[in-house]
Amino acid sequence: MERLRGEISEFVADVFASLPRRDQRRWGGCYLRGLMLDGRRKSVQPMAERLPDGNMQALQQFVNQSPWDPLPVRRRIAERLSRAIRPEVWVIDDVSFPKCGTASVGVARQYCGALGKRANCQVAVSVHAATDTASCPLDWQLYLPREWTEEPDRCHRAGVPDEAMAHQEKWRLALGMLDTLAGWEVEVPVVVADAGYGVSTPFRTGLEERGLSYVLALTGKEVAHAEEAEPHRPAYGGLGPPTLPRYRTPPRAVSVLAEETGAGQFTEVTWRQGSKGPMTSRFAVLTVRPAGKQSLAAAQQAGGGRTRWDGVLPARTLLVEWPDGQDAPTGYWISNLPATTPVADLVRWAKMRWRIEHDYRELKHGLGLDHFEGRSWRGWHHHVTLVTAAQAFLTLRRLAPKAHTPA
Repeated sequence: MERLRGEISEFVADVFASLPRRDQRRWGGCYLRGLMLDGRRKSVQPMAERLPDGNMQALQQFVNQSPWDPLPVRRRIAERLSRAIRPEVWVIDDVSFPKCGTASVGVARQYCGALGKRANCQVAVSVHAATDTASCPLDWQLYLPREWTEEPDRCHRAGVPDEAMAHQEKWRLALGMLDTLAGWEVEVPVVVADAGYGVSTPFRTGLEERGLSYVLALTGKEVAHAEEAEPHRPAYGGLGPPTLPRYRTPPRAVSVLAEETGAGQFTEVTWRQGSKGPMTSRFAVLTVRPAGKQSLAAAQQAGGGRTRWDGVLPARTLLVEWPDGQDAPTGYWISNLPATTPVADLVRWAKMRWRIEHDYRELKHGLGLDHFEGRSWRGWHHHVTLVTAAQAFLTLRRLAPKAHTPA
């Protein structure tokens, strides 16, 4: 770490240039070195004890009370990493932090992915820039359950700003971060997310309204019509308002539509080299018309309202995986990219979520993402920004050890 101190200082001077005071930038660099040093715990006290220039009180004040804005720091990291990584996708995901007690901001009994069950935890939504060879988080937002947003006094005690105290679903937080990133003028590639986001029609509609391309996982239970299905408008009987157009047959689960395609229509695709050899499976690309209640409402709104809509549900591309030897398909992704998009590209983008597991493993186990012991909104956002900066520094060194000076 001492050998890298000069490089770290240059990196800190660049990404923390928005911090107004010299002592803030100094403690920012100290905190980063503490995160990257060996050691089981990456909370303030053990880091201060390991660092030759560590000062527990100063580091505590810097991360918990100092009023520096983390967004300009994240913006500079996003600018540098986007140039270095040249991401093929932005991956949206969420991550949980098991917690004891109820005082830490956002803590509630909810599903905790880290434990695989409902438990006391915080949950954060993140956006990552990724390729198959490198990735890094660009922005974070802490999810506040309703039990928090319905208690303003509790939020104020934890330092939650007024503009963040309205309850927002995770998909809304994700769209908000995409809007923030758009304001940073970094190039937006294809947006990728798991089924927790893919099943949300409002989320998909929000991406489309922003002109963003996506490949989002589904569960297979979502309903749709086949591409060739056409709505029928019954003859007007002369009494009351005209009958609205409707499809003659009910929609079916996309898993059923995919299975009816037949295994013979699936082709083998290799999307990357894994640790044990090529990652290969069989895939097919279908065109379907999503038909759930939310899809229907979105189509009516886009068509000028319920009475003016022609009844035609928009077509979307469905990517399906049916591994050799399996009795039925095992994976489903929906996309607003045309069905003529090369299947190898769709598969590579859909499967690139694996990089995020790599990110979380490094962020948590190597850099102490979930080791923050403070309770405040400000402290949490400061900590995750500093952890992001530490990973960004390591990612830049891995990509080009001698050529990661700022542009």
